[in-house]
Formats: sequence, C-alpha cells, structure tokens
Amino acid sequence: MEDSRGLVLIAEDERAIADIQRLYLGRAGFGVHVERDGVSALAQIKRLKPVAVILDVGLPGLDGIELCRQLRQAEDWTPVLFVTARDEEVDRVLGLELGADDYLTKPFSPSELVARVKAVLRRTEGTPRSKPLVLGSVELDPLNRTARAGTEELTLTATEFDLLAYLMAQPGRVFSREQLLSAVWGQASYAAGRTVDVHIAQLRAKLGEHSPIATSRGVGYSAAPPHSSVLRPGAGGAT
Repeated sequence: MEDSRGLVLIAEDERAIADIQRLYLGRAGFGVHVERDGVSALAQIKRLKPVAVILDVGLPGLDGIELCRQLRQAEDWTPVLFVTARDEEVDRVLGLELGADDYLTKPFSPSELVARVKAVLRRTEGTPRSKPLVLGSVELDPLNRTARAGTEELTLTATEFDLLAYLMAQPGRVFSREQLLSAVWGQASYAAGRTVDVHIAQLRAKLGEHSPIATSRGVGYSAAPPHSSVLRPGAGGAT
C-alpha cells in the first residue's frame, strides 16, 4: 500500500511489539520507521521529521519520558503517543505534563493504536471551513493551527489546541470530563481520570492571565466569556 498518510516513527525495544505496530500502521497507509533505543530514536526524529511518534516509556539508553522532554524543550511538537507497560498514575500524568498527546498501556489492541494515531493527526490538520475563534484576548485560528493570547503567540500541542478550541467554540457551556474525552480524544471512556485535568492545567499555565477556562464545581469546564460568574482558578472550587 502506498504510504500516503506520512511516516510514523516507533521507538520500541521489544521486537515482537514493534513488528505488530509496523504491520497495522502499514496496512492503514502509514510509512513506518522503527528504532529500539532512545538515543537513536531522538536522532531519527530530528532527521526524518515523522508525522507522529509512538514512544515506549521503558527504552534503553534514553527513556521515553526524557526523550519527550528533550523534544519539547527543543520546541519540537511532533505528536507523541506513549505506549508502556507501566500503569502508574504518576507515569501517565508526567507524560501528559511533558506534552504527550495520548497514552496507551500494554497490552492494547493494535487497531486501537492505529485509531489513536489517526485521531491525533486529525487534531493537527486545519479545517478550511473553520473560522477564527475569539474569546476575550484569546484567539485561535483552526485553519493555520495558531493560537494567540493578548499579543503573545502560543505553542500548543495538538491536543491542547483542540481542547481549547472545543471549549471556545461554545462559550459558557459547561462540559464534563467524560464529554471532553469523547469529543477531543475520541474515547467514550478513558482509564486516566486526570487526563483532562492535566491538559486544562497546562493550558491555563500557557494562557496565563488571559485564560478563559473556568471550572464548574463538581461538573467540569467551560470557556467563559469575560466577567462570567463561573468559577475561575483561585475563585474556589476544584480545578
């Protein structure tokens, strides 16, 4: 099959798992490049410029957490999906805080992996019919995937961008965590209960005083217009 969807780099030291991932991604139309240690994977990500990276946390040489950290510190926002045998909440949250776009725990369905890769890549594609979204001093351009808060241009991951865009497209409407997971991540349920919370915290940190994101205690989150009475960070309630 022609590799029309772009190149995916797999960083996985278990050959059998990497071979299955290669097979299913190849059938879905992706080109695939495999590296078995973190140092080589980092070098090839810089050289090959893949459309996405599937990253095992427990890599030899340079583990997946540190590899992702170095990518983000270098302002490389290639979509990253962590795949790991670890199911510790701290590992999952740390990966998301570093800017990972999704997280799968072994064992997993290869078909689900392909679906997650496609979902992440859809987040990076502009939608020609989408108009700029403006709320207060925050502006998003879905076509060019750019974000601005006040006079500052922001660097957002694909997931952060889509989460903020989803909230801003319906200002004032409060969404539960489950609704946001379904709409943005494409998952009806999700094992990591803090996934949305972590991404919201990251967005608030990047947006600073311009953040329109508000918390409704016990319900979820919204993008509140300026002067909204919905709770904001520091105004009480859970974040």
